[in-house]
Amino acid sequence: MAYRSGFVNIIGNPNVGKSTLMNELVGERLSIITSKAQTTRHRILGIVNGEEFQIVFSDTPGIVKPVYKLHDSMMRFVKTAFTDADIILYVTDVMETFDKNSQYLGKLKRSRVPVILAINKTDLSGRESLDLLISERKSQLPDATIIPVSALRRHNLQLLFETILAKLPEGPVYYPDDSLTDKPERFFVTEIIREKIFRNYKKEIPYSCEVVIDSFNEASDLLRINAVIYVIRESQKGILIGHKGEMLKKVGIQARSDIEKFLGKRIYLGLQVKVAADWRNNEKFLKRFGY
Repeated sequence: MAYRSGFVNIIGNPNVGKSTLMNELVGERLSIITSKAQTTRHRILGIVNGEEFQIVFSDTPGIVKPVYKLHDSMMRFVKTAFTDADIILYVTDVMETFDKNSQYLGKLKRSRVPVILAINKTDLSGRESLDLLISERKSQLPDATIIPVSALRRHNLQLLFETILAKLPEGPVYYPDDSLTDKPERFFVTEIIREKIFRNYKKEIPYSCEVVIDSFNEASDLLRINAVIYVIRESQKGILIGHKGEMLKKVGIQARSDIEKFLGKRIYLGLQVKVAADWRNNEKFLKRFGY
């Protein structure tokens, strides 16, 4: 049997479950997950290796109409994902309006590579309404393979994986067979910290924050990490830190626990908050933050 390999790019609107789906398909928690939109800001690879295949999944930011230069950078990740895919895995769910981004629907129709449409969150829908939804989607994307799934309940994920594998082209080994992702450990540390900010703060605070690793020093029995959380305004700095530093301490405790699980080692985590005015529109800061 010929070796199969390729890039499966996951695309869709915010909050349809793209990150949850990739994490389940890869078998590792690579993309952060919250109930808020625009949690994913970067393009994150998750690599699955088998004896006769290598699947490179790519999680992308949810499709948004750009308001800041940050959004422009995020949407560049999405546009690139349309052009370098061997398979496009477009994720929708049982609740969203499918033509929300009609220009992307047109891209899917014109795609020269296989398109798999995963209808997520089927655990929230009845059988009759789901059948009707599948029929509607088939009329809108007649060439796509449509698979209803529930990433949360792991329903139909094996079928989805097998369908992806069957559509994968013959190809080379793109990454060493022990690779899980293309991102360094530092990246996932910042993502875990950012996830805790999304979970603990409301309104504009999570969307105004970015995390940067200041130092990452490994001793024999302890990894010492110092990170800086950037906010846009001085008032946000006070909210993030909280009364007597209690909120920042809470974020640090939660993040440290997850980072230790992810890295498999004991860590010290120091957090500092700084102001970077309007960083979402500042190209210098965006470049520093990896956009």
